[in-house]
Amino acid sequence: MQKRKLGNLEVSAIGLGCMSMSFGYGPAGDKQEMISVIRGAAERGVTFFDTAQVYGPFANEELVGDALAPFRGKVGIATKFGFKFEEQDGATRNVGLDSRPETIRQAVEGSLKRLQMERIDLFYQHRVDPNVPIEEVAGAVKDLIQQGKVAHFGMSEAAAQTIRRAHAVQPVAAVQSEYSLWWKRPVSRFRLFPASGSTAPVEILVPSSCSPADLAGKKL
Repeated sequence: MQKRKLGNLEVSAIGLGCMSMSFGYGPAGDKQEMISVIRGAAERGVTFFDTAQVYGPFANEELVGDALAPFRGKVGIATKFGFKFEEQDGATRNVGLDSRPETIRQAVEGSLKRLQMERIDLFYQHRVDPNVPIEEVAGAVKDLIQQGKVAHFGMSEAAAQTIRRAHAVQPVAAVQSEYSLWWKRPVSRFRLFPASGSTAPVEILVPSSCSPADLAGKKL
């Protein structure tokens, strides 16, 4: 398996996105079966796994945490923050974007517990919050990095200028952006630097590179 560097984190070139195991494309899979899938990937050389707080919410982080417990220290795990959750009718529901620094600080504690980690390898802002300056978001993650709770800062589906502004406060190790044969529009985002005097590399992580479900012949 080829390797890639995300900041100081070396991971397999092919990662496993775990979202649909408990959220998104139909009913959640059987937990024990999904644990077997994740562990099978790790045993075959995959060392990068992606989840997010909003997947479930929270259920996917718990799944990934349970599945990868035997591989702790041998794999990298990315998760994402940026939403607000409330209890409604006995269930936890996503009620919108929220990347305020106090929410980020609260979010990281929940993710660490669910993922059974002492430090998150890559902590993405899931979506840009127009109500919070990106410099405040980057500053909050910078504090978490200094506290040892996060290793690297990432962004997802953000505009190039927004990434540059964030990078000036805290280096962005990776940007997640959909890019495939069917969707090449984000290519302009890949030309990010030099900016703000920085030439530090920003890696691009591509989910749905074959477009969701096309390999299975079931377009979603």
